[in-house]
Amino acid sequence: MSINNAMLAGVSGLIANSAALSAISDNIANVNTVGYKTNNVDFDTLVTGSSASGAAGGVSGSNAQLVAEQGTISQTSSPTDLAISGAGMFVTTTTPSAITPSSTVEYTRAGSFTPNSQGYLVNSAGLYLQGFPANSQGVVQTSAQNLASLSPINVNSVGGTVTATTSATVNANLDSGQAVSDAVSSGTYDPTTDSMTAYDATAGTGVQPDFTIQVPISDSLGGQQTVQLDLLQSSTPNTWYAEVQSVPTSAITEATGSTAPAGQIAAGTLVFNTDGSLNQSASTLLTAIPGGVINIGASSATPPTSGVAWAAGTGSAAQTLTLNLGSSTSGSGLTQFDASSVTQSIVTNGTPFGNLSAVTIGDNGDVNATFDNGTSRVIGQVALATFPNYDGLTNVSGDAYLASTSSGDVSIKTPGSGGAGTLQTSALESSTVDLSTEFTSLIISQQAYTASSKVITTADQMTQDLLSIIR
Repeated sequence: MSINNAMLAGVSGLIANSAALSAISDNIANVNTVGYKTNNVDFDTLVTGSSASGAAGGVSGSNAQLVAEQGTISQTSSPTDLAISGAGMFVTTTTPSAITPSSTVEYTRAGSFTPNSQGYLVNSAGLYLQGFPANSQGVVQTSAQNLASLSPINVNSVGGTVTATTSATVNANLDSGQAVSDAVSSGTYDPTTDSMTAYDATAGTGVQPDFTIQVPISDSLGGQQTVQLDLLQSSTPNTWYAEVQSVPTSAITEATGSTAPAGQIAAGTLVFNTDGSLNQSASTLLTAIPGGVINIGASSATPPTSGVAWAAGTGSAAQTLTLNLGSSTSGSGLTQFDASSVTQSIVTNGTPFGNLSAVTIGDNGDVNATFDNGTSRVIGQVALATFPNYDGLTNVSGDAYLASTSSGDVSIKTPGSGGAGTLQTSALESSTVDLSTEFTSLIISQQAYTASSKVITTADQMTQDLLSIIR
């Protein structure tokens, strides 16, 4: 073994332990970095010459980041903070654009995402979260699971939401002991000429109903409209005159040539069985609106050719409303018992206009937009990337990684499927750095560095002794 080889071996020790010190310092500096993975330096023996000669080759150090190591998950107060439990990485880009073959795609476990000024979900490193988009009905498009199928998640991509009312269920009782009004007993009531729809106490027109039921509905623009059911006890037992109208009557337009009073949608009778339930087959109102289905045409300045339509001032689209008044066997809906007339409940679907009030992310990755009218809609789903070898990823700034030949090809999955981990919301993955381990490694590296330097100084002294022989 030559003195020169010993000196070179000492130099390699200095270099390798310097690299170890660098990795340790990086780990300690990132002990509180979300999603950070511990850096290690692996030492490998170098051999020069033959083993018989005893030549000193030294050591080399290679950096290895333990990307696959799971960090501790801690709860947070932010609904858009995300942590992955198990395998997988968040897919991100440095710009808010869809992924193309020329895009730089970065993968990270740092899930501290918040909406920026433009509504995009970005983490603390400024990386834009990518996911599967949803269509206008809130259905996520996951049929193609590849990078090209992803788009940046933007919580401002949906505006206010409106859902037109399509059904209304009325639960009410009509008093079977209701006295027959003078208009009915005198025979002056005529639903086409002197109707309940035309009732105006001040003007002295129409006939006052015995009972009214108002059904609030939303039109296609989120406007609040009212459909009213007017009821009048007839002189025939268990039979009531019934009219359906809009309130106000000016909200709808009658068909050209219609003789019905302004605002009237339908008129007929409601007949009840002896057990108090509604006899639908005998009720002529349900003949006028078969199955309780009311069709209202789109708003137009021109009157409809048949039926009714929204008035020109509403600007609303055509609407179909199913008015569920019960049946002879349901035991709900409209009933007729010897008790006061009362509306127990009116259940409708549809919602008025609502503004975005909150964004939450489900455990399956669904990004939900909640509106102040009580509705919610899925606007996308967080995607996860999996790799055959996570530790083969190339680390870059921003606590992120690039795919490499060592990592293998990326696969895009929905959370919890195909080997991908699950998401925990309002949570973050902590750094995997253990300070006690790092401080211990720091002492060992310092001692090894000092020992390597001693090898160099000793070899230098031996060289000086050798040179002194020829003086």
